Amino acid sequence: MGLFDGLRRRRRRGKKQKDRPGTLRGASSADTTYLDQWAATHRGVEAFVEPRTNVTETTVVLVAHDGEWTRRRIGSLDAAQQFGRKRSIPVYEVAKTGYPRRMREYTERQRVLRKKAQREQDSA
Repeated sequence: MGLFDGLRRRRRRGKKQKDRPGTLRGASSADTTYLDQWAATHRGVEAFVEPRTNVTETTVVLVAHDGEWTRRRIGSLDAAQQFGRKRSIPVYEVAKTGYPRRMREYTERQRVLRKKAQREQDSA
């Protein structure tokens, strides 16, 4: 037995790859359904594809005209482009374009509103 043999994870019989801790979960039909519904209920939606990392699968961020946004897993850049074409939504790669300013501004407005609500709750 080698020095690090005890530290290696042993594969349990009968346990599927996707069920093991540390394994990335792929996009599901529930993710796509959510994105469909979100895009249908917001104006001026654009899609920003985030590449796969060691921690997360490929994701897409949908950003509305006012900066409101949501993020879900998507199968790949190709899947995101198909999603956008089907719904007439422009698709951008975050690595090339970055995130839109309105998204950051929306997030900051929400943070300010949460802080204000918390202060009001604390003073009541």
